[in-house]
Amino acid sequence: MGVSGDMQDRTKSMLKIVPGFAVAVAIALVSRFIEGLLPIHLIGASVIALFIGMAVNAFWRPAALAPGLTFTSKKVLKFAIILLGASLSVGTILTVGRMSLTVMCFTLLACFGVGYPVGRALGLNWRLSNLISAGTGICGGSAIAAIAPVIDAEDSDIAYAMSATFLFDMAMIVLFPIMGRWLNLSDMAYGLWSGTAVNDTSSVVAAGYAFSEAAGDFATMVKLTRTLSIIPTVLVFAFINIRLKQKQAAAQGGESAAVGGKVSFRSLFPWFIVGFVGLAAVNSFGVIPASVSHGAKELSKFLMVAALAAIGLNTSFKEMKKSGVAPMLHGFIISALVVVVAITVEYCMGIV
Repeated sequence: MGVSGDMQDRTKSMLKIVPGFAVAVAIALVSRFIEGLLPIHLIGASVIALFIGMAVNAFWRPAALAPGLTFTSKKVLKFAIILLGASLSVGTILTVGRMSLTVMCFTLLACFGVGYPVGRALGLNWRLSNLISAGTGICGGSAIAAIAPVIDAEDSDIAYAMSATFLFDMAMIVLFPIMGRWLNLSDMAYGLWSGTAVNDTSSVVAAGYAFSEAAGDFATMVKLTRTLSIIPTVLVFAFINIRLKQKQAAAQGGESAAVGGKVSFRSLFPWFIVGFVGLAAVNSFGVIPASVSHGAKELSKFLMVAALAAIGLNTSFKEMKKSGVAPMLHGFIISALVVVVAITVEYCMGIV
């Protein structure tokens, strides 16, 4: 009876997940379809799904969807991040070269070094501030999605960070080719600049190929290398969040909590990162077949779209309004800084 009862409870729990998960998947399918209709990839399916979810939430969101939306925005998102590791390879760094890594190191330092004090000055919580910096410095929505569960970010923080990076990307798709020609950049210099300064992959592709085919090819390779920085960034934020939780627990429970070890590393460490890093390492050695790696990447991208649809369905425009324009201003400042830092480093290296 005990075993049978547990099975029934699990079945009921799984059935409760189905409605919310099904709605998130449906929105993801619609978003991918809309993305495919666009003559130029100006906007990715993940951003479309986020905004559709938020729009639906404003008019319709029955309580029956809640368990499935929570499952999709948390569990499914983590699984998607693990799968993403199968498409990353350290060998990509060697393909693009040390030149692009130098520029990326400076842009990442600018993002997180300046982003934190700017966020504090604007009154943003550290989670939202760093999500915006990660989206700007690494790879838009993928970086935001990867770091969010590590730092226990709220759905509203994720939505705001995605919106801030997306709006700047839309402007850069139009302005980057104009500025590149005005600066008389070569295809390689422009590809390196757009690959390190534009956020989302679809936006990098759009901005790159708008200049030339060679610039687009190089910008895409730079963007793939840039994605690899997700790994150390996620690990750093995992450690920071663990330390913050330990300090909080010690403050609430007194010295006994800190000394007695009630808050353990094992219980706080986000173990899905192990799967993510492990798959990336295995793929670096060429163990995973190209077809499997490609399939894992496509499935990961779709599940991320579904997760962002769920996040959108959990996010209210009214709640976002409470944060005011500060997150958008933060995104603009950091994005503009990255643009300037990237081209300045190129000039200093003699690439331009």
